[in-house]
Amino acid sequence: CRIIFELQIHMISSNMPEEKFDAETLLLIGSLSNDLFRVASSAQRGSSKVATRFLAEAKRWSVPLMKSGVKQYILDIADDISNRDSEDISIESAERYLMYGVLLQNYALHNQRG
Repeated sequence: CRIIFELQIHMISSNMPEEKFDAETLLLIGSLSNDLFRVASSAQRGSSKVATRFLAEAKRWSVPLMKSGVKQYILDIADDISNRDSEDISIESAERYLMYGVLLQNYALHNQRG
């Protein structure tokens, strides 16, 4: 719950101008977001084996994202995902992964170049 509260504080108190990033960073964020949606939907359907596979993929995307120049709350999400146990599949964790996926998707949509 602490990380959720911190994410909300970062989002509310962030008065910094939007940053624009390159296509590689956009790909990382989009891929992580999609895999987190897949983890959440697989876990909610009871397909823990499939969810575990997509969580492993999400962890793969989160490591290079932590080295990019994104906002701190995005780095916190990437760090949380990369430190998760690959077997952390439950309804509670599915809700967290879904929330993370939405936050990442919104961040990518609002910070595209163009």
